[in-house]
Amino acid sequence: MSVWSDTIAPPRALATEQGELVSLRIQVEPKLLEDLLETLAELPFPVNPEIQQQTASVEFPCYDSWLDGVRHQLAAAGFRPGALEVRPLRFG
Repeated sequence: MSVWSDTIAPPRALATEQGELVSLRIQVEPKLLEDLLETLAELPFPVNPEIQQQTASVEFPCYDSWLDGVRHQLAAAGFRPGALEVRPLRFG
């Protein structure tokens, strides 16, 4: 049995030829927030970050096909692998 009624469509993912759109959240120590933003600026695609100063984190949408590049860029800059959280984006 589905929790979705016949009149309400379930949320769906946004996918293109570049992959599915996901949400990335990267949390760092507050003193590293500026370094993180500089690292993200070096990625080969545009990043429109939402900065959460209270939690020293940055969130932005990204295609899942770009995740390896993001992970590589973060590792090359010395950020710990566990700092990156990936969540699906759903649209209703």
